[in-house]
Amino acid sequence: MEKNEILAQYDRDLRQNAVPDGPGARVERVGEVVRQLADAHGWNGVLWTGLDEAGADAAIQEQIAVFTALGQDFEWKLYSHDRPVDLGDRLTAAGFRAEPAETLMIGEIDRLDLDARLPEGVRLVEVVDEAGVDLFIEMHEKAFGTDGTRMRLRLLDQLAADPDAMVAVVALAGTETVSAARMELVPGTPFAGLWGGGTAEAWRGRGLYRALVAHRARIAAARGCRYLQVDASPMSRPILERLGFLPLSVTTPYLYEIKGS
Repeated sequence: MEKNEILAQYDRDLRQNAVPDGPGARVERVGEVVRQLADAHGWNGVLWTGLDEAGADAAIQEQIAVFTALGQDFEWKLYSHDRPVDLGDRLTAAGFRAEPAETLMIGEIDRLDLDARLPEGVRLVEVVDEAGVDLFIEMHEKAFGTDGTRMRLRLLDQLAADPDAMVAVVALAGTETVSAARMELVPGTPFAGLWGGGTAEAWRGRGLYRALVAHRARIAAARGCRYLQVDASPMSRPILERLGFLPLSVTTPYLYEIKGS
């Protein structure tokens, strides 16, 4: 897998030619900006830009005006290979707040080490209904310590609109939720995205993260996908590298909060 080629395909398929990631969302292409507009519990933000130094500041102000008119906080998903090179500084100067950076990693499924098994006594439950979503959110809140209300609504919307576009699983030890993760398939592309992998603190280091990656990879391959994509945290990156994923870029969410929202 040639890094530059796959990064170019990622940009083209998932950013420049992005499709809405859920019901109630729409993607707009205006000049050299691709953005998604969604309802209050969907993802609102800038997916891709082809900006230069001369037009960057005006484009930033245009996005602020668009989302402010809608009353929506939004995210500018910046990658380290985006241009101009000082785009992050320009976003900060315009009032955006940078969140922790993650590493964009992509793995070719046929080349990944998928020989990972669940710990003894742990089973997987596929999320197919509201009860499954509630289990998933319980685990998400336990692992990350954040309110899962918005994610719960989004997952319910996705299940109702297109259940085949998402795979979500919860790992249980008896009746205890110990890990959870999801995968989103992108129609018309060879990519599937891995998201939300979280494990209860007492269960970390037992191979659950690797097992859930392997589980989703096998499903993605069976559905015709060639690549898996992950925005990896510093904790996840070394595990994914050992499985065969390649680091291709660094992605930083820049958040803009509408005053009074």
